[in-house]
Amino acid sequence: MKAIEISQYGGPEVLRAAERPAPTAGAGEVLIRVRASGVNRPDVLQRTGNYPVPPGASDIPGLEVAGEIIDGDAQAMAAAGLEMGDRVCALVAGGGYAELCVAPLGQCLPVLRGMSDTEAASLPETFFTVWSNVFDRGHLQAGETLLIQGGTSGIGVTAIQMAKAMGANVIATAGSDDKCKACIAIGADHAVNYKTQDFAEEAKKLTGGKGVDVILDMVAGDYIAREVECLAEDGRLVVIAVQGGTQAQVNAGLVLRRRLTITGSTLRARPVAFKTAIAAALKAKVWPLLEAGKIKPIIHSTFAAADAARAHALMESNQHIGKIVLTW
Repeated sequence: MKAIEISQYGGPEVLRAAERPAPTAGAGEVLIRVRASGVNRPDVLQRTGNYPVPPGASDIPGLEVAGEIIDGDAQAMAAAGLEMGDRVCALVAGGGYAELCVAPLGQCLPVLRGMSDTEAASLPETFFTVWSNVFDRGHLQAGETLLIQGGTSGIGVTAIQMAKAMGANVIATAGSDDKCKACIAIGADHAVNYKTQDFAEEAKKLTGGKGVDVILDMVAGDYIAREVECLAEDGRLVVIAVQGGTQAQVNAGLVLRRRLTITGSTLRARPVAFKTAIAAALKAKVWPLLEAGKIKPIIHSTFAAADAARAHALMESNQHIGKIVLTW
């Protein structure tokens, strides 16, 4: 099969087309003929040597795919209500930048009628991540306020839409006035330009001094102290990336007095059973919203798989709004 591999750690140019042996599906797995592969920030980190591949996962980058099932565990497929030829999208621990990819059945979700493979491939990584962190870990409830750092990222556009669909209020940050306008257009109630405004002060103003209930943070570093300052009583801060650094100072007094929770997670190395539970929640609670058009895939650009280096360069430029997808 054709695949895109990381020839060595470095810039986008280290991505190269290669021929690899076709993978085979094992127990509880399916083999997908990939039509589209999502591009995500962890792929960039893997390419630069900053995100090790979990034991047993493919060294080929790519965490989400969409296409047709062409082989698999027949008994497990029957139990899951799937059959050969069904269109699915799937979260995988690696191997997504390839014509063929193996996925655990529990991590597959149906491609909805009328949805393209490109749209479907843009869903799994961000939808699994947002559900797990905003709703499972952050316990966001209807009527609460969510602050999203990086509202125009793939995670950001998903979190805005999902939180609004679940009845929450949303404040998003972005790095330009145009991106702030995009956040509002996607559904955010308010958007803050973090380059010209203090997001913590703005969050407090926008909540009448109460503070926000949940923060989805992809920055960490010196953002943590400011985020603690703008959390409401019983607020929850959920860290999912450390683009701003791993070290932070926190006002522990505020954590005590306001009963704050600081948590975080990564998804890639979690067991199949954990991801299967997330997939079940998404199918029950979010897929109907997609089907009804209340949540939509937001894709900035598509590239032929052979142009994966250009896709990574765009990702690193931070000029995109929404997802970047490779097509096969």
